[in-house]
Amino acid sequence: MLRPLLTDFLAMFFPRACLACQDSLVAGEQHLCTTCRAELPYTNYHLLPAAQNPLSRRFWGKLPVAHVLSYLRFLRHGQVQHLLHQLKYQGQQDVGKALGQLYGAELTEAGFGPDFELIVPVPLHRRKLARRGYNQADAFAAGLAAALLCPWSAAALRRTAHTATQTRKSRTERWQNVATIFEVANPQEVIGRHILLVDDVLTTGATLEACGAVLLAAGAKAVSIATIACAE
Repeated sequence: MLRPLLTDFLAMFFPRACLACQDSLVAGEQHLCTTCRAELPYTNYHLLPAAQNPLSRRFWGKLPVAHVLSYLRFLRHGQVQHLLHQLKYQGQQDVGKALGQLYGAELTEAGFGPDFELIVPVPLHRRKLARRGYNQADAFAAGLAAALLCPWSAAALRRTAHTATQTRKSRTERWQNVATIFEVANPQEVIGRHILLVDDVLTTGATLEACGAVLLAAGAKAVSIATIACAE
């Protein structure tokens, strides 16, 4: 009884804000307000057969993937860009965890839960990790793992070289930039398991392709991909 009263009392002086629009949350709302929950640009690609999923086509002929999943559509200057900016540059790891939990709940409801045996985030190089203080993909992985009841490992993959930003590179340049910079730190962790490889945004897919190829070469049974958002 005391805990809800204390929570309400604290909310009067330190109101919780919606992660997307920054309006105050009301009783019963968690992380996102009801309006933003209704208006975010969801992909719902997890409800489509793989052959009809446009994200799967990005990997055809490049990487054998079981599922390619993305929660939201990335729209410039929209709420999704704001959420990702908070996650990557404002230290708001709760954004990644909250979106992971929300998406994980939807994936569980759609029957994906038993498919995945280990969630692996795309790693940052140690220099960028030290500068930022955290890996945004780790936060998303933690949220997904909690909802899917699946283990996750931030140490399964290792980035061996620091690379230039991918932002203004073509798909070929992006692939050349990342093709040989990932390795599996402990093959026993991935051998024979269906890996859910996760990152914040899917653009050309070059980084995810490179990571997935390394995981399969190390003995993973299958690789699926999930991201917070996708650029279309």
